[in-house]
Amino acid sequence: MRLDTDKFAKHLRKKAETNSKGRCAFYVRLALQAGGARLGDHPTHAKHYGPILRRIGFSEIVVEQPDTYKFLKGDIVVIQPHPKGNQSGHIAGFDGTRWISDFVQKDFWSGPQYRKHKPSHAFYRP
Repeated sequence: MRLDTDKFAKHLRKKAETNSKGRCAFYVRLALQAGGARLGDHPTHAKHYGPILRRIGFSEIVVEQPDTYKFLKGDIVVIQPHPKGNQSGHIAGFDGTRWISDFVQKDFWSGPQYRKHKPSHAFYRP
């Protein structure tokens, strides 16, 4: 699979809501499919997307300093749940400029509780 990162990013930007709707996995999945990904069976919860991303050709990348790392269009972050947070975790895609899930995010963490707790997370590149 070769993801068309331009189509992926365009779909993320076009569909982004003003605020989170709690549907990050759905929005990112649709963007992946718009970019040509054939997911077949897919998880409901964001936290379970790592294996499917690897199955469709993404590679996990090591990012030691995410605040200064130069992410590329098409990169995806999968974040595990934090205490008292949504137990589905979180997923977002990088459009070349910003992290977008079901809304345009301030950073890859997606919110203050993720920034505070810094739960386990992984980055993937097509």
